[in-house]
Amino acid sequence: MATEKNGKGHAPRMSVRDQTLETLRRRIISLQLPPGEPLSENELAQELGVSRTPVRESLILLREEGLVQVFPQIGSFVSLVDLARVSEAQFVREAIECASMRDLSVDSEGIAGLRRILQSQTDADAGGDIEEFFRLDEDFHRELLRLAGHESAWAAVNSAKAHLDRARRLSLLETRPISTLIQQHTAVVDALEANKPEDADSSLRLHLRGVFDDVKRIQAATPELFSDGTLPRPSRRSVARLS
Repeated sequence: MATEKNGKGHAPRMSVRDQTLETLRRRIISLQLPPGEPLSENELAQELGVSRTPVRESLILLREEGLVQVFPQIGSFVSLVDLARVSEAQFVREAIECASMRDLSVDSEGIAGLRRILQSQTDADAGGDIEEFFRLDEDFHRELLRLAGHESAWAAVNSAKAHLDRARRLSLLETRPISTLIQQHTAVVDALEANKPEDADSSLRLHLRGVFDDVKRIQAATPELFSDGTLPRPSRRSVARLS
């Protein structure tokens, strides 16, 4: 995983620590490392082909993000999904994305681009590729911001929503069919094409807020995956991985 600068003026590659951090963060958000999973520095270092130092440093940074919890004399664990953080991230996301709709005036080319994303989402759903759909879902929302002239705001949305992303992935695995999400995306595009910004705003809010109902259902079925802000004391027993 070693990196180096490119002598031809290209941007330098990420350091080993940054690569390790990105890999672990992605695995946590994608639920490859599910809530409550114990984390062994030795095992992770061996699996990633790095020393323990970048793993240890990455776990410290992930702890600061609230994605990892450390218990003295017990060890490090993937944090449970924090409901307060989910709510905060949803507030930030809805505020930014819906506010941007006021500045969104989409021409035929913009509508065509959004519909291409919708078709790719439909193809991903047909192929059962949840990760590809999730990537395309991100593309759809980022494209709405870009068309409104606020693409730079995506960084603020993205930095706030790690816990939200885990909740959204749980919802894709356990509750709302992907086809329902595509229908909601389509309603937003249809309203924009019909030049009905208020309808587009309402459809987008309904879509974004759906995660709350999903979380309630998932929490009722698997309460062990969620936290109300308290820190339950875990054991080293690994939780069952999500499929």
